[in-house]
This record gives sequence, structure tokens and C-alpha cells, in this order.
Amino acid sequence: MLTTLSRNWGFLALRGLAAIIFGILALVWPSVTVLASVLLFGAFAFVDGVFSVTTAITSRKQNDYWWPLLFAGVAGILFGLLTWFWPGATALVLVYLIAAWALVTGIFHIVAAIQLRKVMPGEWMLLLSGIAYTIFGIFLMLFPGDGAVGLVWAIGIYAIMVGTWLMIFAFRLKNLEPTHNVTLSSQKLA
Repeated sequence: MLTTLSRNWGFLALRGLAAIIFGILALVWPSVTVLASVLLFGAFAFVDGVFSVTTAITSRKQNDYWWPLLFAGVAGILFGLLTWFWPGATALVLVYLIAAWALVTGIFHIVAAIQLRKVMPGEWMLLLSGIAYTIFGIFLMLFPGDGAVGLVWAIGIYAIMVGTWLMIFAFRLKNLEPTHNVTLSSQKLA
């Protein structure tokens, strides 16, 4: 698997570069409408999906665990296409899904903290996280437009971080390739 990854380091680097570009665009132009940001995210999801599918297909003979990457790539392609065909609905649905997730998570954190109060100290940190989740969910429900702009910034920061990590990992794989191939050749001779 490591040999396959090191041979395909360029796909990882391109995924990382695409994520960084998307993140920078999302942060540099915060006044761009949420619809435009959703379209940018759709393009990113599509491109990321194409690279994931390509990596999965090229590694299927050497790697028994290629199929999760294939499914992730197909999901990215489908989500990217859906976003391009229905950008307005995608933006609103995404905000409300995140709001619902935050509310449910917050409520369960609060319930868990109340239950844990009887058996452990420090449960108040879980309670505070539950309250924060709940407030965030309510804010998104009441102000989906403002919440969407905030989400665009959060997604932009996330994309830059993930893209940077992918590029670092890709270049570490590139530098590992000659050493790893020599090690494999040595093991075959022994």
C-alpha cells in the first residue's frame, strides 16, 4: 500500500492544492454570495472526488482496501454535481442540516453531562460544549444567511488546513519512494 501511495503522491498533492486554493478564495472574498461559495465548494468536492476515484482505480491491484477511497470519490463527484445543479437548495439545506446536527449533539451532550454529574468530576466541560452546540444550532436556524457566511469562513479555514496537511503528506511520500523501493528490493533478495 505504501508503494502505491508513494507512486501516486502527485494526486494527493493536487488534492491538497485544490483544497488550499478553495480555502483562500473563500476567505479572500467573504462578500461573495453564499451561492458562489457553494458553487466553489461543489467544484472542490467534484475535483477531489475525481482524484480519489483515480487513485482508487490505479491502486486496486496492489491494495485490497481501495474501495473506500472509490466510494468517497464517487460521493464527492455526486455531491459536486448536485451542488452545481441546485446551488440555492444546497446552501439552505446544508445550513439547516448543520443546525439540526448541532442541536441534537448539544442536547445529547447536556443529557450526558447531567448523567455523568453523579459519577465523575469535570462534567461541566461537557455541559458547556452541549450549551455551545445548542446555541450554535439555534443561531443557524434563526439566521441561516449569517450562519452560511460564517460557515463559508469555517470551511475555508478547514480547507486550507486539510490541503496543507495533504500536501505535506504527499511530499513526504514522494521523498519516501526511493528509500522504500530499495527496502522492498532488499527484502525480495533476502
